[in-house]
Amino acid sequence: MAQVTFDNSNALTFAGVDAEMIKATDAAAELLYNGQGAGNDFIGWVNLPSSITADELADIKATAATLRSKADVVVVIGIGGSYLGAKAVYEALGNTFEALLPKHNNPTLVFAGNNINEDYLAEMMEALESHSIAAIVISKSGTTTEPAIAFRLIKAYLEERYGKADAAERIVAITDAARGALKTLSTNEGYPTFVIPDNVGGRFSVLTPVGLLPLAVAGIDIKALVAGAQAMEAATGADVPVEENLAAQYAIVRNELYKAGKKVEILGSYEPKLLYVAEWWKQLYGESEGKDGLGIFPASVTLTADLHSMGQYIQEGERTLFETIISVAESKYEVKVESEEANLDGLNFLTGKRLSQINKMAELGVQLAHIDGGVPQLRIEIPAINETSIGALIYFFEKACGISGYILGVNPFNQPGVEAYKKNMFALLDKPGYEEESKAIKARL
Repeated sequence: MAQVTFDNSNALTFAGVDAEMIKATDAAAELLYNGQGAGNDFIGWVNLPSSITADELADIKATAATLRSKADVVVVIGIGGSYLGAKAVYEALGNTFEALLPKHNNPTLVFAGNNINEDYLAEMMEALESHSIAAIVISKSGTTTEPAIAFRLIKAYLEERYGKADAAERIVAITDAARGALKTLSTNEGYPTFVIPDNVGGRFSVLTPVGLLPLAVAGIDIKALVAGAQAMEAATGADVPVEENLAAQYAIVRNELYKAGKKVEILGSYEPKLLYVAEWWKQLYGESEGKDGLGIFPASVTLTADLHSMGQYIQEGERTLFETIISVAESKYEVKVESEEANLDGLNFLTGKRLSQINKMAELGVQLAHIDGGVPQLRIEIPAINETSIGALIYFFEKACGISGYILGVNPFNQPGVEAYKKNMFALLDKPGYEEESKAIKARL
């Protein structure tokens, strides 16, 4: 079972699927499967789930066990795809209020290197003082500014606190197989290392050690996570016709909606635990499709909370958007509304009902209202928030993204625009080698 269902019936009335789009989707899927499309040196993720061996998982688990034995807080250093995937799964599967519990069964993950904010890092370093610490640093090059700065600080802190030898046993590097600053440092210092595959880009790397090691440290069942992705890989494989392929169907309808003038996709969920899944999804689609003057703008909401902030715009604002809702069939816990004699809040009509029932009715009510308001709605359902379902959901979105990008006519696996800010930042900071750029940009200020 692939753990994901997809319903586009509430979108097809706004944009039908024509034969030309089916043909374009077949061609896009074929490019992805045969490796003949743009960016084909970065499609190692397509068959990644099925290629992960038991020995590889065992190696990751063994390293995770070592870190778990040494630390109750593990700092995960990375940016973009090097942290968002792990963060998404961690937040989805963990206890939201773990910090308040008197006993912790697993180390806490904290994330650094995803910003260069002084206060964030200072407050984190202060908080680490009362804990036993280890670190996972994730960078292919080791020179990306944000994680490199954070790692400098964490490395120095660990060496000062534990000594150089012990610190080296508390640091695991996930980096290039053979080259780069972090690989060189890891070799020199004796850090345990895992490889970021050359053919897997950051935003598709959740199911590599980039995501699997931090998640294993946090006590998440990575075997089940991978199994969910494997099932979805099979369910969306090259032998599955487009008409039966959930990922292809999602790619088709969002591109038809784009053709019909729907330029914004809002990913919504009635599950706060999926907030960072949405953040990961925004990078996946924004970075993959937003180029060459094209692409659907990815946004997200967490409902019902955001109905009281963004609901008005979604209902009655510009009709240039559509919604994709991730629905969860079953909650983990059961909480019912109690009766109250005075009934001052008027909620006794809900007595005995589970909160999940009420949430489902809110979801259905919003769906109908938004459709009536001219908002096409796609619906993705998973049976529960667990490792298997989240693994399947991750791969579903990845596969659909690859197909959708090729339908759109872009290279879904590069990100040339990301370099623009870096060049300006280095010029403003007078980085050696940027002298001419420094002169030019400072003349504009």
